[in-house]
Amino acid sequence: MRRPRRNHTAAFKAKVAVAALKGDKTLAELAEKFDIHPNQITRWRAQRLEGATEVFLTPAEKRDTGPSAKDMQAKIGQQALEIDFLAGALGRIGDASAKK
Repeated sequence: MRRPRRNHTAAFKAKVAVAALKGDKTLAELAEKFDIHPNQITRWRAQRLEGATEVFLTPAEKRDTGPSAKDMQAKIGQQALEIDFLAGALGRIGDASAKK
């Protein structure tokens, strides 16, 4: 009989990941202690290691995550103009595949 799907809190996941990072116990021991599959512990540990750099980011670095929506919209507009221009240029050449 299958066990119903369980949803674990972020605090529980962090607790398990930290315990796995300490290395005091094996994955099998941790899996038995927390009643979780060892593969799940490995995934949570990897996620914790990936997210560890975010702890040391400055507030300015956290805000500077990528291009803003305004920049992206400007880029889309520029590309739309270029596509329209090139479609018109193809139409003047007389190519059968040109947009008319």
